[in-house]
Amino acid sequence: MADFRIGVTGCAGRMGQMLVREIIGTKGCAFAGGTEAHGSPFIGRDIGDLAGVGPLQVKVGGDAKALFAGADAVIDFTAPAASVAHARLAAELGKVHVIGTTGLSAADDQAIAEAAKKAVIVRSPNMNLAVNLLEALTERVAASLGPDYDIEIFEIHHKHKVDAPSGTALAFGQAAARGRKVKLDEVAVRGRDGHTGARAAGAIGFTSARGGSEVGDHVVMFCGEGERIEIAHKATSRRGYASGAVRAALWARGKAPGLYSMKDVLGL
Repeated sequence: MADFRIGVTGCAGRMGQMLVREIIGTKGCAFAGGTEAHGSPFIGRDIGDLAGVGPLQVKVGGDAKALFAGADAVIDFTAPAASVAHARLAAELGKVHVIGTTGLSAADDQAIAEAAKKAVIVRSPNMNLAVNLLEALTERVAASLGPDYDIEIFEIHHKHKVDAPSGTALAFGQAAARGRKVKLDEVAVRGRDGHTGARAAGAIGFTSARGGSEVGDHVVMFCGEGERIEIAHKATSRRGYASGAVRAALWARGKAPGLYSMKDVLGL
């Protein structure tokens, strides 16, 4: 079987560079190229030089449609508007699209779901395999402990992250809400300031911090009388996200069009 050709949008960013290195180092994969947004100073640069792997004789492009046309799959950690446009390209050209972008709106979700009628799309706010396993554990613990335990979710990321709470924190919150059979939007509390009064029963709280070069820490706390249970994950490198995304792309090969998640990839 021929190597699976995987491209990367946003290939010059920190995550994009890690994805390039991961694709090159993964058996059965071939690097199909990468793009940046129009006007980027990186367009025309050798992608291998940017990723620190030496010249690949492949230059950063600005034409996403050409990238999708020449690839079997494209991995996308960019921005909501770009990811929606890329999903439509995947549908038009019948390609695999792996989306790790966070901060998507309900309208964005709907547009991606529509594109998935004609494309294989794997979307997850966190591609890290361990995080997805812990998300499943969070749902189970929330269901087992019940409402006597207060749920609080803490996350910290680098100072350049533009959305809060993180997509992963919200995914943990969704998992806890599923475990309790409630809707997250109806019980979520995002940050507290001033005289807030006592904590509402059944609330799922979120606290976000930003600073430095933190790749991403998440802690789900179940606070009971006289004890606290914590489910925690600390990322010290982006490689876990990159390896999960490449695994998702390989898993998607030959699948029927549809919207999938890392739970499907892991069989959870």
